[in-house]
Amino acid sequence: MNNKIKILLFTDWYEPGFKAGGPIRSCVNFAAEMKADYDIYIFTGDRDLGDAHSYPEIETNRWIEKDGLQLFYASPAVLNWESILVHIQRVKPDYQYLNSMYSRYFTIYPLLMKRLKLIKSKVILAPRGMLKSTAVQYKTGKKKIFFRLLKWLHIPRKIIFHATDTTEVNDIKKLFGNNVSVTQIANFPPQQQALQAIPKVPGTVRMIFSGRVHPIKNLLFFLHCLQSVIGEITLTIVASIEDVEYWQECEKLIKTFPKAVTVELLQDVPHHQVGQLINEHHLFVLPSRGENFGHAIFEALSAGRPVLISDQTPWRNLSEQQAGWDLPLDDPSAFMRVLQQAADMSDDEFQQWSTGAWQYAKNFAESAGLKEKYRELFS
Repeated sequence: MNNKIKILLFTDWYEPGFKAGGPIRSCVNFAAEMKADYDIYIFTGDRDLGDAHSYPEIETNRWIEKDGLQLFYASPAVLNWESILVHIQRVKPDYQYLNSMYSRYFTIYPLLMKRLKLIKSKVILAPRGMLKSTAVQYKTGKKKIFFRLLKWLHIPRKIIFHATDTTEVNDIKKLFGNNVSVTQIANFPPQQQALQAIPKVPGTVRMIFSGRVHPIKNLLFFLHCLQSVIGEITLTIVASIEDVEYWQECEKLIKTFPKAVTVELLQDVPHHQVGQLINEHHLFVLPSRGENFGHAIFEALSAGRPVLISDQTPWRNLSEQQAGWDLPLDDPSAFMRVLQQAADMSDDEFQQWSTGAWQYAKNFAESAGLKEKYRELFS
C-alpha cells in the first residue's frame, strides 16, 4: 500500500515551457528532488508564456505519468472553477502547493476553495518573488485591492507561506501581518556540472545576459554601463521580449555602440540550451531589481562563470570569494569599473574567478540541507 504524502502542485507554466524563467525552474527542481519521497501531481497550463498554441507532442486535458510524476496540462477550455475543483477532489492531496501570487486559476481559485471549505488539504503558497517592492510597483492599484481582499477573507491565516529568503519573509509579513505562518527555505538549485574552462585574452570579454526583457531585469541600465567600457566586447542577450517598448529603448542605445562592441539577441532559447551558451562566455550579467532566487545566476555560478549582479538577490558577498560582484543599483560607476576589470582580466586571473564561482555554487549546494527542510514543510 502506498502511504506517501500526496502533493498537488499548481503552476501556470511547467516544462517543456521555459519563457517564464525562474518559477518554472523552481517547480521542476522541486519535483525532481522530492518525487522519491512524495506522490507529486502537477496541474499546469498547456502552453508557454505568451503562446497561442499548446505544446507540441504533449497530451492535454488528461493525467499523464512522466519521470515519476503525474502531470495535467490544462487547455484554456478546461481552466474553470468546476474543472479545477473536480481535479482537486479526485487527487485528494494532503497538500496543495501554489507557485504564483496573482494567477486566477492556479492560485486564486484554490485559495477561495480553501476559504469556502470545499477542500481539506493544507495549502502552501510560494509567492515566487512577486511580493517584492520592485515587483509590486507594477499594476499597483489592482494588487493593493487583491491584498485587501485576501486579508478581508482571512485567507493568509489559513495557509502557510513559503519564502525563499529573509527579504521575502519580511515582504510577506509587511503585507499580511506578523501572525501569518511563513517558512523560509531556499529553492533547489540545478545539479552542478563539471567546470569547463575557456581561455581569456586581456582586452576582450564575452558577456551573457539571460532573462526576460522587462524593466525589472534592468537590461537598459546594464547597456548604459557598458557604454564606457574599452575593449573588444561581445554581449549575448538570451531573452524573451516581454515589454516591446522597453526593448525598443534598448535597441536604440545598442545602435550607438562602437564597432568593438557586438550585441546579439537570441530569443526564446529553450532552457536546456542556455547552459551551453553560458559556458561559451566569460561573464554572466543580470542587474535585476529583484530576484527571490535567480536560477540563471546560480546556473552561471555552478558553471564556473563569475556573475555581475545587483544587491537585490540572495547571492551576496560574491567578490570576497572571487565568484562575482553584487553591486548597488544606485552606483552605476561601480558596474562600469567591474565591467572594465572583466575586460582587462588576464587568463590566469579569469581562471581564478572562474574556479571561485564554481566553488561558491558547490558550497551552497552542500551546506543548504534543503531536502530535510522541505520534508519538514510537507509533513
